[in-house]
This record gives sequence, structure tokens and C-alpha cells, in this order.
Amino acid sequence: MARRRFLRPQDQAQRGPAINERIRAKRIRLIDDNNEMIGVVDTVEAMRRAYDAGLDLVEVASDSNPPVCRILDYGKYKYELAKKEKANRAKSKTAELKEVRMGRSMKIDPHDIQIRISQARKFLIDGHKVQIVQNFRGREMIHRDRGNQRMQDIIDQLEDIAKVETPPRMMGRRMTMIFAPDKAKIEAYKRKKAEEDGKKAEAAKGDASDAPPAEKKSAEKKSKAKAKQADAASENGSVNRSATEAEVHAER
Repeated sequence: MARRRFLRPQDQAQRGPAINERIRAKRIRLIDDNNEMIGVVDTVEAMRRAYDAGLDLVEVASDSNPPVCRILDYGKYKYELAKKEKANRAKSKTAELKEVRMGRSMKIDPHDIQIRISQARKFLIDGHKVQIVQNFRGREMIHRDRGNQRMQDIIDQLEDIAKVETPPRMMGRRMTMIFAPDKAKIEAYKRKKAEEDGKKAEAAKGDASDAPPAEKKSAEKKSKAKAKQADAASENGSVNRSATEAEVHAER
């Protein structure tokens, strides 16, 4: 006689919920396809109802006593579960903490500071939390007030899209601060930026329409060229007439 193989809880979870003939309980608590609670019924009766509706009997709460089962389209149910799991993974990935270091010491070029702030801004707009790190070297530790001032400057430049989740604090020779993205502020920022980009595009389009057409420029060039040729011909004619008159006088 073959031994029956019992699944561990994690193996059962990987295989998915029990459906139809795989449901082992003799009696279950049934929820029908209209999401109405029917109550405790025999599993065979529940399977008959699911079969008549052209659907499946799915065990949705195996830990309950008796287990809770629903009559539904298992293919659609499985798709919705996968979709929800994917959304949860994306959400957890979005919540990743990014670190932006303000150099190895307080001595850093203002341009480099702006580059790092721009990087932090991009992370926040993408939905990530950002930890700002300011390192202190040697005797810089006695000037922590400068570090606090730098952190405040960063707050002033990022407050339009983020909020301070953890205020500046010292950890050894490092001062850290954590920003969290503010969804409402980010949406407002995106709308404002889109409006500004639209205005710039309209202004550029207006400048292009006010400029003279290429054909008009070409016609003007041709007209000027013809005028120069006419002037040159006129000058040549005058010279020729003068030469002829001179020759006549010489013959006389």
C-alpha cells in the first residue's frame, strides 16, 4: 500500500488553495458566487452548487473550523491574487531607502552639493525614501552647527516634494537625515512642471511662426542679386559710352 504524502504548510502555500475534489474537509462554511454567506454545508453539496453555476469551489480560509470556501471562477481568482502580489512587490520596492552622501567631509564644492540634491529629488519623485549623509573629518567635529545649516539648506530645497521623516542627528562622525516622499506635493509639483513646459513649448512655437518663411528669404536674396546685376550692367554701360565718346573726339 502506497504511503500518503502529506504536504508541509509552505508546500501547500506554494501549490495554492485547495479546490473542488482537493478539499479534504467533509463540511465547510460556504460563501456563494454572489458573496453571500450560506453557512455550514456538506462539501459534496457545495461542490454540486459550484458545478451547477459553472464555477469552482475554492478553499479561502483553511485554518477556520470548518474551513471557509467560496464559489468562484478559480482562473480569475488566481489572476487577481497574482496581480495583488505583484503590486505588493512593487510597493515594497518603491519604499527602498536610497542614500545620498554629501562628500567625505564638509569641504565640498557648492556645485557638487546641487548635483547631490538633484539626485535626491529624483529618488523622491520616483517614490523612494532618501537618507542624506554628511561626514565630518578631523576638527570639523567642533563645527557641527555648519552641518546643521547644510541640512537645513537641503530641507529648504526639498520641502516642495518631501517631508522630513527623521530630523538631522549625529551618528559617530556622520550626520544623517531621512526624507519621505510627499505624494500630494509631488503631484502638485508634476502639474506645475507640466504647465511650465507647456508654456515654454507654446512660446517656442510662437517664435517659430513669427519668423519669415524660407521662401520669402530666398525671394529677397534673389531680388537683391538681380539689383546688384542691374547696377553692374548700368555701370558697364556708362563706362562704354564714355569710352566711345572719347574715341570720337580723338578722331576729330
